[in-house]
Amino acid sequence: MYLSGQPVLILKEGTRRAVGRDAMRSNIMAARIIAEAVRTTLGPKGMDKMLVDSFGDVTITNDGATILKEIDVQHPAAKMMVEVAKAQDNEVGDGTTTAVVLAGELLKKAEELLDQNIHPTVIVEGYRKAARKALEIIDEIALQVDPKDTETLKKIAMTALNSKAVKGAREHFAQIAVEAVRRIAETRDGKTIADIDLIGIIKKQGKSLLETQLVNGIVLDKEVVHPGMPKRVTNAKIALLNCPLEIEKTEFDAEIRITSPDQMKSFLEEEERMLKEMVEKIKSVGANVVICQKGIDDVAQHFLAKAGILAVRRVKKSDMEKLAKATGGKIVTSLDDLSEDALGYAELVEERKVADDKMVFVEGCKNPRAVSILIRGGSEHVVDEAERAMHDALCVVRDVLEEARYVAGGGAVEIELAKRLRQYAQQLGGREQLAVEAFAEALEVIPRTLAENAGLDAIDILVELRAKHEQTDGLWYGVDVFEGKVCNMIEAGVLEPARVKKQAIKSASEVAEMILRIDDVIASKPATEEKGKGKEGGFEEEEFESKSSTSFD
Repeated sequence: MYLSGQPVLILKEGTRRAVGRDAMRSNIMAARIIAEAVRTTLGPKGMDKMLVDSFGDVTITNDGATILKEIDVQHPAAKMMVEVAKAQDNEVGDGTTTAVVLAGELLKKAEELLDQNIHPTVIVEGYRKAARKALEIIDEIALQVDPKDTETLKKIAMTALNSKAVKGAREHFAQIAVEAVRRIAETRDGKTIADIDLIGIIKKQGKSLLETQLVNGIVLDKEVVHPGMPKRVTNAKIALLNCPLEIEKTEFDAEIRITSPDQMKSFLEEEERMLKEMVEKIKSVGANVVICQKGIDDVAQHFLAKAGILAVRRVKKSDMEKLAKATGGKIVTSLDDLSEDALGYAELVEERKVADDKMVFVEGCKNPRAVSILIRGGSEHVVDEAERAMHDALCVVRDVLEEARYVAGGGAVEIELAKRLRQYAQQLGGREQLAVEAFAEALEVIPRTLAENAGLDAIDILVELRAKHEQTDGLWYGVDVFEGKVCNMIEAGVLEPARVKKQAIKSASEVAEMILRIDDVIASKPATEEKGKGKEGGFEEEEFESKSSTSFD
């Protein structure tokens, strides 16, 4: 900028700036590319992605959150789409691909409206109203489920597993997921709470997916510390220790002057006596299994083995907490606090060889509030994908237990929402009506993508679905990708938690609104020479700063 012939520098040299329509187009394009990248993975007939990181490690998956986490995204608007997938995964555990694909389609429809000179704030307001209305409609049409209705819970889990690589073992996995979540669910203040962190998932390569098992207790990826200890203890009384069975070292440097062998001998004997006392204390309260979060001295191991006590050391804090929940024991931080009341109980504690490793199984806990799932599979990639699939299944069962409401899958909800939003748009009038109609059209991307990924004619399927939803009994009609036609998804057993659908719409509409409000992108030059090394006067796109045209609440 020049003022009276003198240049006035506002931004640092090397800064680049995109303003108005150019900035919007750039952001919308980046977000849509991310949506297109995961779009082919949607649904039971979706394809997988092979991701190779900078170390050459390979991940094969069709889980939207995993794909976006693994790819190194640079563009700031694209990073916002990755955040959508993360938020969806953290909140409800499933529906990540749906959320990202829907956000991409909302931006595509918004771009068409921008080309018609409709102001971004009008589009944003229309999208907000449409999202709010869509959530109300889902609440209105969602069906109640009885938490004791195992069959419905299994169908919900199987729908989540249908699009995963474990399709052949989905019934087995669904059964395990339902049982596991029901075991750890508890009622607080009249509400059901299921914390799936209490379900430990252990992966071991070998055998087949169908040999994945649910353990009514905890599996520790550790072995018994001493070969002389029993490898199997029935009617186990378990001491959970968060203190070392070792002689404590002094906190400051100490020097002990020994002038004769007798002094040395008595010094060692005293150490041995102290360790023996520790073991005697454990024995006196009736414990026959010791699980310790810290270390166990070799001498203490010897005394424990002589007493016939099975011991495991250096167990993770999270596993200790699960053990306390499962066995009903208390974690003690000092041996002085150890009493018979603090012991946990399990019918069986046993060391078993699983693949090439030895593991300790704590089984047969009374009313366990923490359980474990041991996942098996033919190869490392199969086991990893099976773990991701099991996580999704556990999450959807948790969602439906906590909210007790479900809807049909297969695009049935999206078509119904699109129909009702078009009717709602007629009541609005003005330019916002166009934005609500655009939101309705964007929702149809889900059934359209399901049809495309199954190799069906998407237009024919959409026309047939719209016609069915105009009928009084057509509410739950969606795409049957296996038969290549439309059918009643409730009857077909394709069910999803209402919470997953609601969260996908919230996440997608919020990120679309955020991106649409940006009208100025300022790309800063790297701050130091070191930062910009190897980039000849260029800039990194992650140093973009995005400025909104109006405040966003």
